[in-house]
Amino acid sequence: MQKKRAERRNPWAWVPSLYYAEGIPYVIVMTVAVVMYKKLGISNTDIALYTSWLYLPWVIKPLWSPIVDILRTKRFWIVLMQLIVGAGLAGVALTIPLPNYFQYTLAFLWLLAFSSATHDIAADGFYMLGLSKHDQAFFVGIRSTFYRLAMITGQGLLVILAGYFESTTGLPPVDISVYSKPSDEKIQFLNPDSIVINGVEGELKVLAEPAELHISTAPLLKSEADSLLKLYREWNASHGFYTIEESAGKSTTEKEGLSDFEMFIKDTFGQEEKPVPSGNYTGNIGVIYFHLSNSPEEEVVVTFGQEKGDNSISLIEGTRFTFNQINWNKPAFAVIKLDPKLETESSAVFAARAGNIPLSWIITFSILTALFLVFFIYHKFILPYPKTDKPAVREEGTGIFSEFIRTFVLFFKKKKIGIIITFLLLYRLGESQLVKLAGPFLLDTRELGGLGLTTGEFGLVYGTIGILSLTLGGILGGLLASKHGLKYWLWWMLIAINLPNTVYVYLSTVQPESFFIVNLCVAIEQFGYGFGFTAYMLYMIYVSEGDHKTAHFAITTGFMALGMMIPGMMSGWLQELIGYQNFFVWVVIATIPAFIIARFIDLDPEFGKKSENESQ
Repeated sequence: MQKKRAERRNPWAWVPSLYYAEGIPYVIVMTVAVVMYKKLGISNTDIALYTSWLYLPWVIKPLWSPIVDILRTKRFWIVLMQLIVGAGLAGVALTIPLPNYFQYTLAFLWLLAFSSATHDIAADGFYMLGLSKHDQAFFVGIRSTFYRLAMITGQGLLVILAGYFESTTGLPPVDISVYSKPSDEKIQFLNPDSIVINGVEGELKVLAEPAELHISTAPLLKSEADSLLKLYREWNASHGFYTIEESAGKSTTEKEGLSDFEMFIKDTFGQEEKPVPSGNYTGNIGVIYFHLSNSPEEEVVVTFGQEKGDNSISLIEGTRFTFNQINWNKPAFAVIKLDPKLETESSAVFAARAGNIPLSWIITFSILTALFLVFFIYHKFILPYPKTDKPAVREEGTGIFSEFIRTFVLFFKKKKIGIIITFLLLYRLGESQLVKLAGPFLLDTRELGGLGLTTGEFGLVYGTIGILSLTLGGILGGLLASKHGLKYWLWWMLIAINLPNTVYVYLSTVQPESFFIVNLCVAIEQFGYGFGFTAYMLYMIYVSEGDHKTAHFAITTGFMALGMMIPGMMSGWLQELIGYQNFFVWVVIATIPAFIIARFIDLDPEFGKKSENESQ
């Protein structure tokens, strides 16, 4: 009796938790890691390049899927991979404080990616073995729902949680009001060597001078402005307020060492500089300096940017500073510049935030580690033991390797295979680049072309509102496709996944301060993505039909991941050359090949429609 219960447990006891556990590592590798590295000061180029490489395990997972089938049971692989995922999460948490944290955390994210991809193979196989045909159909919606909940947890709740820890474990924020005044003195100059800073007893704080900055609207000699800007930048760099990764915070127009090809792209497609008055004059500048009240026990990272107000008052130096026991009593300078066309009184509010960013992510990944330890223990005892879940046995004389090769050969012999592969690679060409830079864009300061959201705000916008919209779009897409079929909805879904990318062109051009508008734009883009992605999933199922459906579907998912990985690797490099606004224009242009290739694919008009047998 006990053995029988173990063979067939109630699916509600394990299907939801299994697919919730399947979604968490994927969203951590693909999205949460991007947010973490952005907050830790890694450049957009490195973020996009190295996190895109993390797609590789999903690209090549068809190559080792037979191993999961041949060696041990699917249940064994599920439990083992959940334990390894937990170890990878713990590794990330433990290596964040180290000097070379970027390399170490990436190594553990690789472990996480490979174990997650292997877990996907085993879980999908176990789902078919542990459920009857009827239950498989009934629980397909349940498993998708809990996978989506994992997305919300990762992109939303976890990021919000990291933002909460960041704000509560750091130092109090400092607000600075900046005013443009036609009647004020022409220039404000602070001599770094003349500033003497003494420690102040009490709790550690970030101090700023002046607390209120007034800048004259009178134009300034361009040579004088450039000289002062160079002075403060060299001071900041020589006193250790920048790290190597944080140099990416500077405008691409100020970077040196670009190749001829990069210079061509930047000069041809880069965003134009703001116009300056004729002659040798430019907008006036004002200077603020920061320091700590006393020596810190560990490094303190201060981020500085505009919170609200007139965008004609912009920060051109000093978006991020690192204070330590050596430079805490030295001034770190921020330079604010007026638009040359600004001639009237105006104002803006800037904020300096000093949350403990590394600690916030250490705590977050430690919580995830504990969560996967719970998954490991729970599934070890709760997952059933289906009789059919056993290592694949081959007939005597049949070579495993030859059968493996035959499976691949049959896939590549499909009619119009070139069109199929091209469609799989190009359908999300625009989205593959957008997804890597959407997070950095929302988090970057307005001075760098972003929207300046806090970590918690990003978690709400992209990880909660965005994922809910994505889910609703996916549900609607599935309902409509089942009614009229894939062929009827293909072009509408192709438009839906690509056209909403234009909201990022709007956001990067206008940089709205309204949190509601930002939420609305992200919701529109994610809803379109969810609706349009339905066609992509159905097409993968359509081209996988045949004797080797499971293996061929795994191959199509490999091409899907490849189509996301390669464009994503180059997206950060391109964005830093041409700026956010022109990058999002390029993303819209990159959607055109998908419309072209879609004209050449063949589809059965009845595919996707609900048959009479299925409705009975």
